[in-house]
Amino acid sequence: MAQRAQKSGYRRTGKREYERTGRRSAYGAMTDGNTARQLDVVTELQKPRRPRELDHTVKKNRDRAIYMNFGYVLFLTLSLMVAGFILIGYIRLQSEITASVKRIASMESTLNSMKVANDEEYSRIESSVDLDEIRRIAITELGMVYPDEDQIVTVPDEGNDYVRQVADIDG
Repeated sequence: MAQRAQKSGYRRTGKREYERTGRRSAYGAMTDGNTARQLDVVTELQKPRRPRELDHTVKKNRDRAIYMNFGYVLFLTLSLMVAGFILIGYIRLQSEITASVKRIASMESTLNSMKVANDEEYSRIESSVDLDEIRRIAITELGMVYPDEDQIVTVPDEGNDYVRQVADIDG
């Protein structure tokens, strides 16, 4: 502890009291207490100054600037242009996709409205047809009759929804 007090320019005099000791300052004059320093301006100006240490980021930026030759700048410019073209193409594709989604939504809306209109028209037609009246007119006015058992021909079902007649059916 005593050595530290001596290095700092203070001397321990009592339990917790310190007093300033005489010590040479950076200007070569002996300072004691609160006396003013005697500055020697001429010798201060004649001393060669040590160049300032450069900051790490300044050194790093200078090193980077050395490597920025024409080829590197050309490479960076071309890379930037390629990236720009790719981004423009990407944005164009995104806008086309958005337009397609809007067009599809519009077409689905039209399809749904057409289905609703078709179902309503089908229901209207179904409700306007009276099958009992059609049967009565067919039997009484047109002379139609139900077929006999020997007139009915059974066609084997092949799993399709319809049957095609390719030849006359003999009964």
